[in-house]
Amino acid sequence: MPQLCDLAIHVNGQQIFFLNQKILSAYSGKFKKIIRQEKRKSQIKIPSIGIDNFPGGPDGFEMVSRFCYNHGEIKITVSNVALLHSCAVFLGMTENLSTGNLLKQTETFLDGVIDWSWHDIIASLKSCESFFTYSDTSGLVEKLIFSLLEKLAQNSDIATLIASSSSSSSSPETASRFRFSSSAKTTPESTKPGSSSKQWWFDDLIVLPPMIIEKVIANMGVYGTDNNSLILTRFLLHYLKNAELQCKGGAKGTVLYSRADYAGLASTAVHGVSRNSFSCRGLFSVLRVVSGFGLTRDCRAKLEKLIGAMLDQATLDDLLVSGHDDRGVFDVNLVIRLIRIFVNGDFLSPQKLKKVGRLIDKYLCEISPDQNLKTSKLLGVAESLPDSARDCFDGVYRAIEIYLQSHPTLSFEERSRLCGCLNYAKMSLEACKDLAKNPRIPPNIAVQALKLQHSKIPESDFSVSVKDIESPSMSSSSGHMVLYNDNVERLSQENREMKMNIQRMQWRVMELENACKEMKGRISKVVRHDVNITSGSAPYNYSSSSFPRLC
Repeated sequence: MPQLCDLAIHVNGQQIFFLNQKILSAYSGKFKKIIRQEKRKSQIKIPSIGIDNFPGGPDGFEMVSRFCYNHGEIKITVSNVALLHSCAVFLGMTENLSTGNLLKQTETFLDGVIDWSWHDIIASLKSCESFFTYSDTSGLVEKLIFSLLEKLAQNSDIATLIASSSSSSSSPETASRFRFSSSAKTTPESTKPGSSSKQWWFDDLIVLPPMIIEKVIANMGVYGTDNNSLILTRFLLHYLKNAELQCKGGAKGTVLYSRADYAGLASTAVHGVSRNSFSCRGLFSVLRVVSGFGLTRDCRAKLEKLIGAMLDQATLDDLLVSGHDDRGVFDVNLVIRLIRIFVNGDFLSPQKLKKVGRLIDKYLCEISPDQNLKTSKLLGVAESLPDSARDCFDGVYRAIEIYLQSHPTLSFEERSRLCGCLNYAKMSLEACKDLAKNPRIPPNIAVQALKLQHSKIPESDFSVSVKDIESPSMSSSSGHMVLYNDNVERLSQENREMKMNIQRMQWRVMELENACKEMKGRISKVVRHDVNITSGSAPYNYSSSSFPRLC
């Protein structure tokens, strides 16, 4: 055993292999060099060598060891050729050391990749995932991708796509790579924009990792801002939907990637969307897919600009985009930005503006119960539209009422500020009556709303003036308040209820004023009492025993 195993090799810090120096040196130039250096440093009979970042880890090293101990023979298959090729490159297993060495055998096997099946090529590309850096540096990944695109061009409409993309590409080298596709068979029906959005190869390619998909798209000449393909854009969206599920939690043992790893693909999809026709609902669907993958600010602004221009075609479900933080259930900031884009857009008609106004009122009612929704955010949505966008403010009031019920701890100032977005002149009589009865509405707001409603009632039916409403305490000295004239029987039921509401609000304000006066009187008595004590003219004699002892 000492003669057979005279070398200890630590592979990636995971496993130790005891092997023979001469056997490994006969096939690996790297081992031959390392062993020579170790012998000079140490006189230990069994030197120890550490190898980090070995392709495939202990499994890959075991395969190479079996090749060396089996006199340079191993069964090469589609599933292991990529790993064996990367290991051979890493260890320098060239023809200079041994005829028919591992590197030569794997290259010979890869020369027949053109005869592989579609699924064999995908499986081989998938196997490069764990040692992508080495397989990419050696050119193996690019060779497999070219074969993949060849198969794709022969069996689908992708040939037309590649030809058009390469003709518009700025790289002559990229264009020359795909000249083979121009003569391939195509399916004209599937190239039309109205055809099925999902091609037969979509599900096959979603098993590949993001860095390989990036290289596939780049070799087509449509990566990043060069993307003008509708089919590839749809594929990227399909791929990112599946990636979203993996990011949330994949199967045990699978390789997971961070959302940032998909950022380049998400940006490419957005550029493709901007150059093709998508409905408003389709754009919101795109936004939901790509927003979680670290889009650049420019890409996100480009997508939001497309959506904002079509906001009048949106539905309530479209606007209910989930928030990506803990500040609320929904992404309210997104809706505010979309409204601003729409309002500042060109060719804005009153009909479209009012349609969006009705939509936003529904949205306000939907987000109001959110406990994490701040008052400023609710106001930001409500006030982002001009006053002309609403014929009636009842919807805004309903949203405020729901918000006040869900947030009972709001201060007086916050409730007053929240009601500041209401246009009382555009509220219905029923809404104003409900506002007057609502105990959560500040009294001054209720009086202001009823005052504006009073202006709509004919003067002959109502004898209370604006001064009476603003200062009801002026008539309080007589013990009663005159609100109606002698012809009260002729008033409609609505006017009677309105006057009763005004009377109720007047009494509420009067009670507050009386309480305030009483409090001021008490305070003034206390102040005069303290002044008398300080000046020495206290009406009572205070003995020293009436004060607490300090020492």
